[in-house]
Amino acid sequence: MSLDVITIGRSSVDLYGVQVGGRLEDMRSLRKYIGGSPTNMACGTARLGLKSAVITRVGNEHMGRFICEQLAAEGVDTRGVVTDPERLTALVILGIRDEDNFPLIFYRENCADMALDETDIDPAFIAEARAVVATGTHLSHPRTEAAVLKALRLARENGARTALDIDYRPNLWGLAGHNAGDSRFIASQVVTAKLQSHLPLFDLIVGTEEEFHIAGGSTDTIEALRAVRAVTNATLIAKRGPMGAAAFTGGIPDTLDEGEAGPAFRIEVFNVLGAGDGFMSGLLKGWLEDASWPVALTYANACGALAVSRHGCTPAYPSAQELDFFLERGIVTPALRHDRELEQIHWSTNRRGDWPDMRVFAFDHRAQLEAMDGADAKRIGQFKQLCLQAALRVADGHHGYGILCDDRLGRHALHAAAGSGLWIGRPVEQPGSRPLRLEAELGADWGGTLGEWPRDHVVKALCFCHPDDDEAMWSDQLATITRLAESARRNDLEFLLEVIPSKVGAVDDMTTARIVEKIYQSVVYPDWWKLEPMTSERAWANVVTAIEAHDPHTRGIVVLGLDAPQAQLAEAFRRAARFDLVKGFAVGRSIFGDAARAWFAGTMTDAAAVTDMSARYRALAQSWDDARNARDTAA
Repeated sequence: MSLDVITIGRSSVDLYGVQVGGRLEDMRSLRKYIGGSPTNMACGTARLGLKSAVITRVGNEHMGRFICEQLAAEGVDTRGVVTDPERLTALVILGIRDEDNFPLIFYRENCADMALDETDIDPAFIAEARAVVATGTHLSHPRTEAAVLKALRLARENGARTALDIDYRPNLWGLAGHNAGDSRFIASQVVTAKLQSHLPLFDLIVGTEEEFHIAGGSTDTIEALRAVRAVTNATLIAKRGPMGAAAFTGGIPDTLDEGEAGPAFRIEVFNVLGAGDGFMSGLLKGWLEDASWPVALTYANACGALAVSRHGCTPAYPSAQELDFFLERGIVTPALRHDRELEQIHWSTNRRGDWPDMRVFAFDHRAQLEAMDGADAKRIGQFKQLCLQAALRVADGHHGYGILCDDRLGRHALHAAAGSGLWIGRPVEQPGSRPLRLEAELGADWGGTLGEWPRDHVVKALCFCHPDDDEAMWSDQLATITRLAESARRNDLEFLLEVIPSKVGAVDDMTTARIVEKIYQSVVYPDWWKLEPMTSERAWANVVTAIEAHDPHTRGIVVLGLDAPQAQLAEAFRRAARFDLVKGFAVGRSIFGDAARAWFAGTMTDAAAVTDMSARYRALAQSWDDARNARDTAA
């Protein structure tokens, strides 16, 4: 079987209020995440290393495409996601009022995922899974109920495991109005009867005490669990909030404390929305690994604790590395979102996408182009659009290509690159500044300005620095770098730091490594490093050792060009490509320099400029690929 788990049911876009401690009416800004319990669980289990998939429907519009792209970025198999040609993707607007109140509004009138039907269930797809997980909402309508039942029947015929997250939302069963989206329990004999008619289909049933109240038809938890046990032999997992959870594999004892349990984690509760899906993700990991229930519940409780400590649902869930770290090291501060070491692991092991190869055309240059004869702001902008055309021509839809482009002179090219599949880096430094200063366009509120950037733009800063700079220079430089890195992280943007010591002083095999050490000692973790070509293998080894000692999850290094001839760069690539941490190059003037001078002088046409730059860029990409292949062949 190629899949560990298929979840089935709701998918939505969650619009989370950014402001905390106020009414939903007073929210001024919202953050957009994927949501819906099955969708969250598919992502949560994928982060933990399971091969997951989701069966759902989304609209044929921007929000539906957002869900599909996010699922793919999380490593979730999307073959079961059907695009509905008529209905819109569901939306949910949520807020964090305080530790007890989390107002939300469901926008699910005739939404896409509630149009799921039996035709969307592919027997061959279900046959690939070791487990199928359903949630209660999709048992609330005959059409979606039929789809869920078909998936469960097929799973059981194939010998796969089946699980139910009761996920009781009275609002979604038509028992509460739009204003009661946060309601967790309303008694209903109709809902109880519906659930009990299907409980025998499951090997595992999970719910809060209130959810077992609806499944069992009693507000006495023990009585409700016994009513559920009367119709199913499934393992029952009762979630108990800060007290953890209890597992019952046989008869129901007189108290919840007599169930099998894992340790609870006493942490600050920041946001309970989506915490149950994080809990379920950890539980599924343990269940499918055939761990004991105390171990599986340890995973589940830890994932739930990490989820309640952060903003959002899916973005809060841990990676496998993060979960292992948390369980081994333990709690340092109850407010987990303020644990810098933990948050760094969370960030660096859950970044979107993978870039093992980087062939970047850097045309973010400003001062160098402004100094060319015949150049002005308008013409530079037009030339940068030609650079983009060259980049797209060489990339030709393949992964592993990118651009560095600025917003001040290259805005049209920068905007046109959106959605192209290119990696996009964007500079913020004042050209040539030392100590580092940022472009005036960022203003004084860097975090606010970066909040206006698209999420796939990488913040890039060039710092001219040397390990032998005096204390005042380093203090000034590090203050800017630290504030910029924090602003980028606050806005979920990756940060690329470029350092060039050779323009400041003499360099040896330890120069760049010493700079790297200083940066990490200031508690700055660049996602990317952009470094000048080094003249010895020992220098590269020293840099790689320094980076990996501090951040084993860094994206990696790209090699800059410094306007070097292509033959010289090819030699530099051969040295750099021997190290896995070096992912490729980010080169500019070696590609566009001659074409720019001729184009601004009026001696080269647009088409000729694009052709010339494409040839140079393609040749550099081939040089890098040849260097990497030679390393692999030698190994």
